[in-house]
Amino acid sequence: MRILFAGNPDIAVPTLESLHNSSHEVVGVLTNPVTKAGRGLKMNSTPIAQAALRLWGESVPILAFETLKSEARAAVSAILPDILVSFAYGRIFGPRFMELFPKGGINVHPSLLPRWRGSSPIPHAIMFMDKETGISIQTIAPEMDTGELLHVHRIPLKGRETSASLSELCAQLAGPMVVEVLDEIERGIAKPRPQIGEPTYCRKITKEDGHIDWHRPSREIDARIRAFDPWPGSFTFLRNLRLSILEVEPFDDFDSMSNAGYMTNHSPGTIIAAVVQKGIIVKAGDGYIAIKRLQVATRKAVGFQDFSNGARDIIGAVLR
Repeated sequence: MRILFAGNPDIAVPTLESLHNSSHEVVGVLTNPVTKAGRGLKMNSTPIAQAALRLWGESVPILAFETLKSEARAAVSAILPDILVSFAYGRIFGPRFMELFPKGGINVHPSLLPRWRGSSPIPHAIMFMDKETGISIQTIAPEMDTGELLHVHRIPLKGRETSASLSELCAQLAGPMVVEVLDEIERGIAKPRPQIGEPTYCRKITKEDGHIDWHRPSREIDARIRAFDPWPGSFTFLRNLRLSILEVEPFDDFDSMSNAGYMTNHSPGTIIAAVVQKGIIVKAGDGYIAIKRLQVATRKAVGFQDFSNGARDIIGAVLR
């Protein structure tokens, strides 16, 4: 089949590569326009645009529009696609746009729909400590993430995943799933089925979400730090020094702390100790958090031992 692929970020690149290696023909790639970013405001194209150039050179058109109105529809109509394949494109496809695809469209969504509809399902699954997540291939519907399911792959979660590691896993799994679904659609044997269960929705994650609230339970703090890796990142303040917190784990052994002579009735955020092979121990709303890796602004990331050796008088200080 003739495919228009729509996507933007790195997570969608392996799926585009799988389509390149399949029997189907990618006739166009729809992505966001070039943006200015970084020092000197360099022109940056999306990872999907870069991958398309690497895979096809200039033989496959890259369509980059601010909106999907008449100009975009005309460009898509000219390449005569059969079906739309979307992964992390970030926009709603209206009915007039979808009329351009005789076989409709499919979308890759990295959750077990109808759980975590919306734009940030991976961090939400980690943040809410789900026992499993997955990848859903759905038909494209007028309302976001309400399409019928064509293929679902379940992923058990061990409780140590980050958004970075889980995104990489989903990226690698999605490509073969998409090719399999396209093969079934082409052969007329695809069996769409409705989503079952009460839907849950992602909210927009902001930079301020990364500011650690030490009054939360220790396991919730740990989950949020993993969910916000790599973006927006997690941070706290030691006096007036901003610290990026890169790796932690819950440390809930109250007995060992009190038996070692440490006071255990401190307020949340208090640095209790630096424990060998464990980390910088911080009081949480319940239990403790062991900080293992951190970074001071403009400096390189370091292990907790290097930081505690170089920092003065941190025991008893309160992180805010």
